[in-house]
Amino acid sequence: MPRKAKSKSQEPSRPRLTGKQLLREVKKLKGFNKSGKAKACGYVTQTQEGKERVHLAEFMNALLEAKGIELDGENAPRRGRGLSYRASVQRNGTVIIGAGYTREMGIEPGAVFEIKTGRKRIQLLLAEADNDDETEFEDEDGFDEDEID
Repeated sequence: MPRKAKSKSQEPSRPRLTGKQLLREVKKLKGFNKSGKAKACGYVTQTQEGKERVHLAEFMNALLEAKGIELDGENAPRRGRGLSYRASVQRNGTVIIGAGYTREMGIEPGAVFEIKTGRKRIQLLLAEADNDDETEFEDEDGFDEDEID
């Protein structure tokens, strides 16, 4: 049996309202439901089969934007897990420091570190590009320089 082709929406019959015009129209339409308001504000198209398709998501996004609420802006929080400040040694002996930590410290790709080991500790010191001097970090947990071999 042949598949039925999906119907494509045609251009809306009325221009979609945005901004203050949209807010004014929505206030006038107090008794209507969401679909009715979306249709009245131009967020509806006709399919090739003649059916109406209401674009509620676009309507709601336009309303939020008109009210000055930005959902996907630059200030949106990053997704994912928070930093745990712990790392595990992999089977092959490597320790991976995630991008969240380097981003938090402002470390750029290609940065070079000096590794110092102590009793039960590994310390990474950011090496300066100009010379071999190490950048001093304030140590909050009492890392004792004498412990370093």
